[in-house]
Amino acid sequence: MAMKNCLFKWAAALVFGAAAISCSQKSRMDSFIDDLMADMTIEEKIGQLNLRGYWGFRNSDKINMEDENTVMLQKGLIGGTYGIGNVQLMRGLQDLALKGPHQIPLIFGMDVIHGYQTTFPIPLALSTSWNMDLIERSAREAAKEATASGINWVFSPMVDIARDPRWGRIAEGAGEDAYLGGEVAKAMVYGYQGRDGDLTRNDNVMACVKHYGMYGGAEAGRDYAPVFISRQEALNAYLRPYQAAAEAGAGSYMSSFNEFEGVPATANRYLLTDLLRDDWGFDGFVVSDDKSLRELTVHGLGDLQEVSVMALQAGLDMDMNGQGFVSTLKKSLDEGRVRKADIEKACRRILEAKYKLGLFEDPYKYLDMDRYEQEVFTDERKAISREIAHECAVLLKNEGEVLPLKKSARIAVVGPFADNAEDMQGTWTMSAHAQDCVTILQGIKDAVNHPSQVSFSEGSWLMYDADLEQKMRGGMGFLRSNVTPDPVHTVSQQRLIADAVAKARNADVVIACVGETNNMNGEGSSRANIVIPDAQEELLHALKATGKPIVLVLTTGRPLVMEWEDENMDAILNTWSLGIESGHAIADLLFGDVAPSAKLTTTFPRHIGQLPVYYNHKNTGRPHPDYDPYKKFTSCYIDVINAPVYPFGYGLTYTTFRYSDLTLSSREMPVDGKVTASVTVTNTGKRDGKEIVQLYIHDVYSTSTRPVKELKAFRKIDLKAGESKTVSFEIAAEDLKYYNHDCEYVLEKGDFEIMVGPNSRDTGDPVVLSVL
Repeated sequence: MAMKNCLFKWAAALVFGAAAISCSQKSRMDSFIDDLMADMTIEEKIGQLNLRGYWGFRNSDKINMEDENTVMLQKGLIGGTYGIGNVQLMRGLQDLALKGPHQIPLIFGMDVIHGYQTTFPIPLALSTSWNMDLIERSAREAAKEATASGINWVFSPMVDIARDPRWGRIAEGAGEDAYLGGEVAKAMVYGYQGRDGDLTRNDNVMACVKHYGMYGGAEAGRDYAPVFISRQEALNAYLRPYQAAAEAGAGSYMSSFNEFEGVPATANRYLLTDLLRDDWGFDGFVVSDDKSLRELTVHGLGDLQEVSVMALQAGLDMDMNGQGFVSTLKKSLDEGRVRKADIEKACRRILEAKYKLGLFEDPYKYLDMDRYEQEVFTDERKAISREIAHECAVLLKNEGEVLPLKKSARIAVVGPFADNAEDMQGTWTMSAHAQDCVTILQGIKDAVNHPSQVSFSEGSWLMYDADLEQKMRGGMGFLRSNVTPDPVHTVSQQRLIADAVAKARNADVVIACVGETNNMNGEGSSRANIVIPDAQEELLHALKATGKPIVLVLTTGRPLVMEWEDENMDAILNTWSLGIESGHAIADLLFGDVAPSAKLTTTFPRHIGQLPVYYNHKNTGRPHPDYDPYKKFTSCYIDVINAPVYPFGYGLTYTTFRYSDLTLSSREMPVDGKVTASVTVTNTGKRDGKEIVQLYIHDVYSTSTRPVKELKAFRKIDLKAGESKTVSFEIAAEDLKYYNHDCEYVLEKGDFEIMVGPNSRDTGDPVVLSVL
């Protein structure tokens, strides 16, 4: 039976692209770990479950101290550490670990979210490329650089579905759609761990999928808040990306801060064991988020000893900074509140991860200073970042074909983000090269015929509130001690605007660079009013009054409410945060050296009162057309139409496309059959371009209510001016299934509407497929 189970897991791993090991390799691993654990004390086994932030790394309530960590490490009470960016320091820690009684190496983790020292576009921006090869490549490059820096475990990908952009961490995920999110999750895991999943290679790194689960469904978009989602809705609309990552072979998961069904995720057996391990077949380890185990006491589940037992029994293997396992499990074992087998199961999972990473064979395999000096922050990797950024900026408006700009034009570049290097890199970066990011101003100067054509003005404060502005600046400085923020509001707002207006009047076109700083999105950065901040809005109004054409270049980590901007700006390029080569990539797009091709993976609301807003909502018994005015006793608002400003899947380029001749190979399909949907796409403009063709379905009749439409496939194609292509999608039973009211994964017979278009709004007339 054991051999049969091993063969089954190995075959499944090969199918899903997981980190497969043969039965003989697994047998050797099991034998090695059996022998090792037989010699370990129970305290040492519990120590493997303890993850510590490196000394000097700030947690919310304290700074970890060097002497405390050193003593614990010498006693074998630390299984891993994170937050170190110095190879020599990591070698020193590994030396200490190997002097322990059993020479068990440390695992070194880091928040490598979108590149490491060489930053790439933030994950939300990456998702708008809809290019899975490109997304995988970004993770591959990040893995190479991280492993060259001594890191063997990355806290990424973040695969949380987010429908409410008030939640700051929407910047770290792939948007609002579970299908697209699943494809992105797989691409990221493959990029980090390699397609073959061979973690013994020194340029592959173990992925940690977060935040499990449904963290993005936080009530009111407020970080760490409860999640009120039914199990059926979780399975249909939120959980697919986590499952996809497991299928791709992800080596670890991180439990989330939120509760689900009244039980915090860190102690939620349904999530950590029943679903993740029993249903999805995951066999790696689960680590808590920072002190989420200790925070179970704040949720009211018991004291630290009690919640540590609950979390371990639920399926948590490693405690990040909570000190719950290491300080209480031995006592709980002695009191009979926890079984030795539970402790050993978790310990084994940690040791297996280290074995798969090849750390027992060579504990220093990632700690090579020569490799660090040769492979980190290279010109080649910066060029790759620029190439990737080209496909990650969404053109939202281009009235009168203001874009692309002429390189001979006189250009006024204004706004607090025009000459701002640090905020080009985006939230959650650990790079030491923030000030090396290419600014928008520099990128434009490098692109025009002569730099003298370009004038610059800071234009405005970031926001009127000086105290808040100071907190919003400084990148990741909040993680370090003794960081003094730069002074703000040293020049009056009126003077800044007057200077910007003067520069605008002497220019042919204005580039208005506005938006959010790194610290205005990401963790702990929820916003109740997701608009361009007030001081910057004042600048935009003043620029509008000049009568000059204005191109708004938006830096943001979330969708913003931009109804006025959509009505009053001539062009809008949403660049998110594009990383180290931001300025050059943005200039390439503005001047047409590269045509925009990205499309939104989140809906941009018309008003904050619409939130949460997302394309795949369900119908009501009294539906109301999105663009129709108010009508009493229908599902609508009195004061604003239902439609968002920009729908999911939306994005423009420098040409136009026409969709025609949507057909099905058959209008009927047996439940075990397949059909092909085909559509003709024509480039009707004068420039070559890329188009993202999107297929949606609507289940017309079902035993549980279903969304008005759901993304089921997409393809990014290149079309030369005047060229037509037929794009085909295969539709099978898997594409039509859903979890019913009993949480059974079923395909119900009946009619399905098949729609294809450039975005979720403009899908044209559907074709009906009948499943028999």
